[in-house]
Amino acid sequence: MDQTVKCLLVDDREENLTALAALLQDEGVRTLTARSGDEALEALLAHDVALALIDVQMPDMDGLELAEIMRSNERTRQVPIILLTAGSPDQRHLFKGYENGAADFIYKPIDPQILKNKAGVFFQLYRQKQQLAHELHERTETLRLNEMFAAVLGHDLRSPLSAILSSAAAIQIRSTDPLIREAAGRALSSGRRMRRMIDDMLDLSRARLGGGIPIQPEPVDLRMLVQRVVHEHQAAFPERRISLEDTGNLSGNWDPVRLAQLTSNLIGNALQHGEKSGEISVRLDGSAPQQVTLSVANAGAIHPARVPHLFDPFVAGQNRDRADGLGLGLYIVQQIAHAHRGSVDVRSHGDTHTVFTVEMPRTGT
Repeated sequence: MDQTVKCLLVDDREENLTALAALLQDEGVRTLTARSGDEALEALLAHDVALALIDVQMPDMDGLELAEIMRSNERTRQVPIILLTAGSPDQRHLFKGYENGAADFIYKPIDPQILKNKAGVFFQLYRQKQQLAHELHERTETLRLNEMFAAVLGHDLRSPLSAILSSAAAIQIRSTDPLIREAAGRALSSGRRMRRMIDDMLDLSRARLGGGIPIQPEPVDLRMLVQRVVHEHQAAFPERRISLEDTGNLSGNWDPVRLAQLTSNLIGNALQHGEKSGEISVRLDGSAPQQVTLSVANAGAIHPARVPHLFDPFVAGQNRDRADGLGLGLYIVQQIAHAHRGSVDVRSHGDTHTVFTVEMPRTGT
């Protein structure tokens, strides 16, 4: 990255411009000169400058007026200004200069060391700012490419994985050998877990690259949808108790596939991280006219230090067993809720139980 900085010198006298340029001559500094306020504004439109040294006493447009115009323009608003003046220090003059956007004053006759030191500070700040902007751009681009790669990879993995799952299912059904059937069952279980991971990875990429998880709203009976998800989890975990309570009107306009995914992730999270002997309680509340509430409670508490990071991708799951996923479940829950213009919250009540609550407007979009 080019470390050369540009400094704009503005003075109506050529000899002053020559002297200033000579004082600031340095391998990493390029000086631009202007003999009037209009020339200075033209130069500022054409170049990004690290500092503007402006003489106050100029005909037509003086240095204070030029500084005021620079501060009122979006492109030049952030350019530091040092005003050069031959007059003696005057409080009203100083106040006017700072009010118009000057960062500092230098009085003539100019002390070369003071000028170089003050200008050097602004040059160094500009270089640091440019370096930070460059690093931010590189890291942002790297993140974008990584997420795009993950999306493409996840999409391309689904076809061969589907073939593997189909073959394992066929072997399990047709084989009469118990060992082969058991091996096929393990392959099916592992393949389904891998498919969930791929789906989570694709959802992460959609959320980060596409500005959120896409939804396709339609009329939905939330009671029936959640009942189905609860029954599926109860069948998969017969040793655990999952209860469902509902009240009020639970109809609305949402994406049924995404809401099933949201509910499944919350119940799956409770099954995995709640106390094994405790009940998982799912509640639906449609008593409010404009919104519905879904809550999932389980026995066991969350450490307060972890709560602010529960919905961050990967962070929530980095200290736990990743055998069942990538740690994206709660992040996806949050993204689905946001896609429906809703919200998700978590409350841990002492050492007894934890409740995740999702609130969504009935329109969902």
